[in-house]
Amino acid sequence: MKLRDAMPSDFEAVCEIYAHHVLTGTGSFEEEPPSIEEMLLRHAAVLANGLPWLVAEDGGAVAGYAYAQRFHARSGWRMTLEDSVYVAQDRAGKGIGRMLLDELILRCAALGYGEMIAVIGDSANTGSIRLHEAAGFVHAGILKNVGLKFGRRLDVVYMQKSLGDAP
Repeated sequence: MKLRDAMPSDFEAVCEIYAHHVLTGTGSFEEEPPSIEEMLLRHAAVLANGLPWLVAEDGGAVAGYAYAQRFHARSGWRMTLEDSVYVAQDRAGKGIGRMLLDELILRCAALGYGEMIAVIGDSANTGSIRLHEAAGFVHAGILKNVGLKFGRRLDVVYMQKSLGDAP
């Protein structure tokens, strides 16, 4: 397994991974998978802010990805980031998400950011909650019934990690 910076040529696979999560899961509240052009714009925005977008490559194939973005655009939030981690459905449970999240944390801490927030769609998303707990995130709160997907009202779980204690 190799972790590296994402390249535009990775985005067909990135889109496939994300589309699966959008269409079948509640971790993202998007209801239609974005186009490759939209995902490339998101990638460019992350890079324009000097932030990392990583992929996990296994045998030449993208097995997952993770990136950080500003938690909010206003300047008072400039030291706080939000993470996103997605793993290919056939690679779940193999430690790829943890490898990506750990590397993302290290890179963001090295850039001088102070806090990372996980905004986890659906309080029943135990995989993402456990991943973030294992990486040292603590529960910061739950917003009840704020999302709607698949005809269900969904919670959002907030978790937080101080990057000053990054490994």
